[in-house]
Amino acid sequence: MSEIAAKAPTRPRRRLIVSRFVPYLLLQALIVIATVLGLELLQPSDPDDFALSGFSLREDGTTRPVTLPHFTSSRYSLADPPLYTGAFAFKNGDAAWSVFLPRFSNAVEVAINGVVVLDSRRDANANRPDRNTPEIAAIPSSLLHDGSNEITVQLFVWGPLKGFLDTVYIGPDAALRPAFETRTLLFVTLPVVFSAWQSILAVILAIMWLMRRRDPVYGVLAAAMVLGVVQAFMPPPVPPGTVSRLASVLLASAPLESALIVVFGVLFFGWRWPRYGMLLFVPGLIVFAVGLIAGPPLPRILFLLLGIPTVGISLVLMAGVTAAAVVRRQDAASLTIGCAVTIVLTCWIHDMLSVFEFVTNERTFVSRLSYSAMLVAIGAGLTWRFARALNQVDSFAGQLVARVREAEERLKASFAREEARARAAALANERTRLMRDLHDGLGGQLISIVALSERGHEGATITDAARAALKDLRLVIDSMDDIGGDLMLALGSWRERAAMQLRPHDIKLHWRVATPQGLPLHPELRPWHVIQIVRILDEAVTNAVKHAAARHITVTIDTRNDGEGPYGVISVADDGGGFDLDGDGEAPDAIQTARGLRNMRSRAARCGAVLDLSSDQSGTCVRLQLPQVFPDSDAAAG
Repeated sequence: MSEIAAKAPTRPRRRLIVSRFVPYLLLQALIVIATVLGLELLQPSDPDDFALSGFSLREDGTTRPVTLPHFTSSRYSLADPPLYTGAFAFKNGDAAWSVFLPRFSNAVEVAINGVVVLDSRRDANANRPDRNTPEIAAIPSSLLHDGSNEITVQLFVWGPLKGFLDTVYIGPDAALRPAFETRTLLFVTLPVVFSAWQSILAVILAIMWLMRRRDPVYGVLAAAMVLGVVQAFMPPPVPPGTVSRLASVLLASAPLESALIVVFGVLFFGWRWPRYGMLLFVPGLIVFAVGLIAGPPLPRILFLLLGIPTVGISLVLMAGVTAAAVVRRQDAASLTIGCAVTIVLTCWIHDMLSVFEFVTNERTFVSRLSYSAMLVAIGAGLTWRFARALNQVDSFAGQLVARVREAEERLKASFAREEARARAAALANERTRLMRDLHDGLGGQLISIVALSERGHEGATITDAARAALKDLRLVIDSMDDIGGDLMLALGSWRERAAMQLRPHDIKLHWRVATPQGLPLHPELRPWHVIQIVRILDEAVTNAVKHAAARHITVTIDTRNDGEGPYGVISVADDGGGFDLDGDGEAPDAIQTARGLRNMRSRAARCGAVLDLSSDQSGTCVRLQLPQVFPDSDAAAG
């Protein structure tokens, strides 16, 4: 029962795979049939009225009649090339004549009546075995005469395939030129156009890979396209000149390019690249290494034995990868790439049938053309997908901007509410501070005035108390002024009040600013900071007047820097008698004085300042060291 239960879930999955795979196979079969029919229908038509197919062939020391198209028996015939000899009739007065060769391998030399009119070795494009390059040459009228004329075609073969010569056409140039131009368009211009597109897409994909290193699929496809471009545009070596390194690049590029396409397919469809998958690059690397060391024909032989099968194996593997992707993903990208791989594989099989002479009437290679078309289609598809992703990103960015704008508006409204609350709280705190300052200062003074008046004291005493109350009121009012963080403005007002206070006692006030800039600016300075500092200075001056019997009071303002930033120092020194201090810096003998010193230290602490007190027989000095940054919290005030 357990085995039956384990097998039950797999049956629906198998049915799903079969339901997807069978239609895909049927579609690929239709594509194969359409490709074969297309290859037959798209073969360019040649002017059969001017065909010359009967020749006598001299090869390997023997002469025999042959009919074109014809495959030679030798794969290497540079020293003694096969010589095709034929005849054609010419009538004087006809238009200009030309000789047209649709297809040959590897190179030809055509002579009319013993004079060479065409040598394909001078055309680099004509010596590429992967192209079906036609050749046409005008025949000078001086070489032709009425009646029979002789044509000879020498076929130079440098392997590894047998030499091939297609039907030769001789006749009026106007009748042969359209067929030549059609073949040139299909088999020369179109591959160059596809290769140019490959180069452009290779640059685009390389940039995309550089911008998105985590997506190696773009870099792999760009490398494959670069190899294809190298093979398309690098001129091939023409024997007898040996350029083994160049030949190795040309021969090794095809298997390496096809292996990279398999890597692209695996990465593009999300498969994990197997460890043994790097073996797919070994044949191409072997051909490349042998081409660097040994000269021809060994690299060409290895290419025939290793390179061509590697291309076929890579196409089969790519077809399997795309088929699995179609079954698993069921998307348009996998289906499109699968159809393109099927077309290329069909064209490759067609070329292999021609290479191994299963098809003897032609040798038209189309796999390279279809392969370039597939790469261009894949590159264009990737570029389109990348552009679509950018559009989606832009759309998402637009939606994100709209959402951020909405959130910003909500935050602005929230900040406005919070700012109103903070403003209300600040006003409440400021109101509380003013009430506290008025209660502690002016309230006490008014109570003293009322008490003095009720007890019937003299006017002078009441006047002194009223002056003290007025002084305290001015202090509270001055603390409300906006001084812009410049404490020197508040100290200037305090200086005037202190001088007025000391003048009746015949005490001179000396004002010294040690640094030209005075005290540093403090943008965070608040009114409650100012009032605490001014009260400390008032207390210091009042103590000097009442207890020190001083004649001079010196106020020194200085700015210092301890490496972390500037800070201010305010000192109030008198030349009075001084008093003794205990270990804590307090005055133990005078309770009222001790209470005043504690209040001064408490006020300094609220501002973040440090109060130092020194006293001896020569006088007393109160030193207030201001902080570098004042505390921005009204809670510190009390």
